Amino acid sequence: AISKAVGAAAISVDSASSEITDTTDVLFIGGALYAYGIDTHLKSYLSKLNKNKVKKAVVFSTSWISKHAIDILKKSLSEKGIQVEDKTFYVRNKPTDTQLKAAEEFAKNCL
Repeated sequence: AISKAVGAAAISVDSASSEITDTTDVLFIGGALYAYGIDTHLKSYLSKLNKNKVKKAVVFSTSWISKHAIDILKKSLSEKGIQVEDKTFYVRNKPTDTQLKAAEEFAKNCL
C-alpha cells in the first residue's frame, strides 16, 4: 500500500537491489518484532545505511504482539544520524482494506 501510494517499488532488505546508491529523499522502512528484536537481515541493513544517502526515514510495522519494532527501528536510524519522521504507521496482525487505505494516506502525508 505504501509503495503504491508513493509510486516506488517495495524492496526486501535482503534483496541485492536494496542498497541505496543515490540520495533518497524519503526511505520508508518497516519490519516486525521477532523475539523482542527485529530480524537479523533488517538489523544488518540498518547498520549499512549511509546517513548521507537518506534525507529522511519513515517507519512502519505490522506485528502480532506489539509496536516495539517501531521503537527499535527509530532508535537505530537516529543513532546513524538519519532524520526520522515522528509519525509512524502500525497495524496489528494482517491489515484490512481500510487499514491499507490508511497506510496509503499515511505515506502520501509523509512525502
